[in-house]
Amino acid sequence: MTAPPTTRGTPDAELIAESRGRPEAFAALFDRYAGMLYRYVSRRLGPEVAEDLVGETFLIAFRRRDHYDLAHPDARPWLFGIVTKLVARHHRAEAARYRALLRSPVETVVEGPADRVAAGVSATAARSALAPALAGLSKGDRDVLLLIAWGDLSYEGVAQALGIPIGTVRSRLSRARRKVRAALGDTNPLHAQEERWTT
Repeated sequence: MTAPPTTRGTPDAELIAESRGRPEAFAALFDRYAGMLYRYVSRRLGPEVAEDLVGETFLIAFRRRDHYDLAHPDARPWLFGIVTKLVARHHRAEAARYRALLRSPVETVVEGPADRVAAGVSATAARSALAPALAGLSKGDRDVLLLIAWGDLSYEGVAQALGIPIGTVRSRLSRARRKVRAALGDTNPLHAQEERWTT
């Protein structure tokens, strides 16, 4: 009995091409990117729907694999493009999530190092300030900002994911950053919290 071929280090495009004749090869993409997509969707919509949307993303990708442009070795922009469209269907849930984050109580860490306590308080301060700022962005601006910040995509990757020119990515990101900074009072809430602890 022969061992299954290893996929470590194999470019995504090669796996997709292989999966056209050997469908089980597509599972390697799930292994590589499901966790990354899950974290992205969880941040936007919450863990309640993240697993379903990630599963749906891979189902759609598998069905469309024959149309994937093999000139793109990295499939992340393609997968993030699919999941971002699925997230858009849940825009009311996303807005509700931002409102819920705003109302959620400050978590206090009773035990543990002082650094963890300070980091937890700073993260809560940032979250409560950031939630309404994100909710105030247009869908297009928010998608670009979050694909870069939470999806860890490059400008080129975001352009590919959303099917827009790179110049549009740059202008949307610039506008989103400007609006978020303005909504935060032109300060970084983490830095503001740190100043309060040290003064």
